[in-house]
Amino acid sequence: MRVEFDRDTCIGMYQCVAEWDGFEKDLNDGKADLVDGEEREEDLFVVEVPDGEELDAKFAARVCPVDAIEVYDDDGEQVV
Repeated sequence: MRVEFDRDTCIGMYQCVAEWDGFEKDLNDGKADLVDGEEREEDLFVVEVPDGEELDAKFAARVCPVDAIEVYDDDGEQVV
């Protein structure tokens, strides 16, 4: 499972940070950061979800008020 995070879309509500340790606050920019995320395109970060953290990653995506977080299963299908 992987998470894709569009940092440009993020508005810094930090609800994802409360749901999953895979996100952290960047108070300087007023946005969240995807921990250990690899920048695939400008402001699009991707990370593999560690085993056992799938549910937390899905919750983080679901609570994002601007849908800046997408979750994909191992087959590449979007699940959130």
